[in-house]
Amino acid sequence: MRFLLIEDNKDLAISVRDRLALDGYGVDWADSIGAAHDCLAGASYDLILLDIMLPDGDGREFLNTQRRKEIDTPIIVITARSEVSDRVHLLDLGADDYITKPFDFLELQARCRAVIRRRNGAASNVKTFGDLEFDSLSATVKVGKKVSELRNRELRLMEIFFSSPEQIFPKSQLLDRLFSYAEDVSENAIEVYVGRLRQKIDGGAVRIETVRGIGYRMTRHDAAKIRTDKP
Repeated sequence: MRFLLIEDNKDLAISVRDRLALDGYGVDWADSIGAAHDCLAGASYDLILLDIMLPDGDGREFLNTQRRKEIDTPIIVITARSEVSDRVHLLDLGADDYITKPFDFLELQARCRAVIRRRNGAASNVKTFGDLEFDSLSATVKVGKKVSELRNRELRLMEIFFSSPEQIFPKSQLLDRLFSYAEDVSENAIEVYVGRLRQKIDGGAVRIETVRGIGYRMTRHDAAKIRTDKP
């Protein structure tokens, strides 16, 4: 999954970006509202982390503008304001959540997971598709009695597939959602991670299939309707 971090404090931004990258998230950093608009013009994001005080404007205006345009990307506001009225105002403007400075990275990570889970309509960390069980919190997949642990990028890729089973994801889209602008990777990286996931879910009815010339989809074996080949 790919996040946009809008924060003008360089030290804090680098710390947040690097910490989330360890969890397998691709994070683009914008140090102003103008830079954020440039990022949004070139990519789509699963979550926006938004500071309030920015050098070229107020983050609240950015938030209000996004919601008035009916852009529903989840937004967590990073704020130094701790008054209840300020936090209520942010939520009324359309923020999905907020976190006050200074904050613990574990809390930020948990809030990111919770917001994404709510946006995807999931009340639990555990999801099932066919005979495949996926626990995003413990980073495991289970087929029958076989439980396999997922590394960070594998976890994020599995989250994408579970967000829309049976949907075909082009390689370019998966690349955009897993990696940031700063990471110089090719579409071959997607093949590597898909191959690892296939090994870990092998033995069940669920497959990650290659749709020739298009991309990948997660499907039940008996539901395949499109001719596919492994790379």
